[in-house]
Amino acid sequence: MSMAQRERQALVQSMAEKGPDAPTLCGEWTVRDLAAHLIVRERRPDAAPGIMLKPFAPYLERVQEKVVRRPFPQLLDEVRTGPPFYLRPVDSLMNLTEMFVHHEDVRRGTPGWEPRQLSAADEDALWKVLARLARMAYRKADLTVALATPDGRRVVAHQAGDRSVVLAGLPSELLLHAFGRNEVRLEATGAPDDVAAVHALDRSV
Repeated sequence: MSMAQRERQALVQSMAEKGPDAPTLCGEWTVRDLAAHLIVRERRPDAAPGIMLKPFAPYLERVQEKVVRRPFPQLLDEVRTGPPFYLRPVDSLMNLTEMFVHHEDVRRGTPGWEPRQLSAADEDALWKVLARLARMAYRKADLTVALATPDGRRVVAHQAGDRSVVLAGLPSELLLHAFGRNEVRLEATGAPDDVAAVHALDRSV
């Protein structure tokens, strides 16, 4: 089973444990809202473009409003079973970050969370994704941003000017930060104002 598939199953389990009305790290979305988002993204190709393209957003919202009213067990089952058969060959490529990040959105949406201990292989898989996406995530910074891991891996996410911030932590924590989440366990090196600016960046990928 791929990491994307394992994260999908773990996400559904966490959703069931938290309940439909629990908060997430996705703004005002509850667990129910997040489940509806995942279903529309995978199963409604007519509406999914609205996730990225503003002209299509109103239609996406109307579709998602209908999906979110389904019984919660049905929503969980649809997330669990995954994409249509014709998308399954690219499931790992398409859904690794989606399932991992949203799993943590559910886990870390309420106080008292602790980071999971992922295997070295899973951390390596997330580092490879991070290395590809880092420049896009930090493109709006007006200073240099570097990402580093405890085992010595490093990538310059953005180069600008003489000021710099280094974010250090496990690939899983760095990836979550690159996707705009601040509920992470990282060490930041740099001037306090610069560190605060990096945390406040629009890091949408």
